[in-house]
Amino acid sequence: MPNVDPKLWEQMWSEELYFCNDKELLKEQAQCLELLYDFNATRPSQGEERTALLKKMFAEIGEGCYIEPPLRANWGGKHVHFGKYVYANFNLTLVDDAHIYVGDYTMLAPNVVISTAGHPILPELRQEGYQFNSAVHIGRNCWLGAGVIVLPGVTIGDNTVIGAGSVVTRDIPANVVAMGTPCRPVREISDRDKEVYFKNRPISQELKDKFGL
Repeated sequence: MPNVDPKLWEQMWSEELYFCNDKELLKEQAQCLELLYDFNATRPSQGEERTALLKKMFAEIGEGCYIEPPLRANWGGKHVHFGKYVYANFNLTLVDDAHIYVGDYTMLAPNVVISTAGHPILPELRQEGYQFNSAVHIGRNCWLGAGVIVLPGVTIGDNTVIGAGSVVTRDIPANVVAMGTPCRPVREISDRDKEVYFKNRPISQELKDKFGL
């Protein structure tokens, strides 16, 4: 087994600069990527095998999670914490050098990127393999649209919707619709959202009654 210096783990998770090409670190990362390869090689009919692999790969994964291969992850999910019933569509990319937290019932559309890693602007430091990482927190029951990019250190509040193609460079509060580059809130989730679900298409009375709207 690789023998990674505990101080190096502390640096990785504390926003300090560290040398990311440490030999022992790369050995452990390679083991994680072997599991990721196995997950991406599964067939659609192998649901139980996928679930078993995700439990080995991720730091935490709740019941009912579904991740559609292919999944890309620097550490194969080693530093990823998913709540229950998280759904991720094709081509989720997790740059999980630091911890990524995703709350229950959150949905991630195709080609979402969640990145915890950054590199110094100073060319001399980049050339020598130094980087820093900052954890990402995504709340409960969020929806990140296709192609959203979440950058290091960002927190997104509960129930928030991030529009397709947005680049999230700063914290976004709970209960808003946000979009753009850089991503900004454009409105709060409102009473109108209890009436229509897309353009002017109404939510049926049956569903409104079911959810007490």
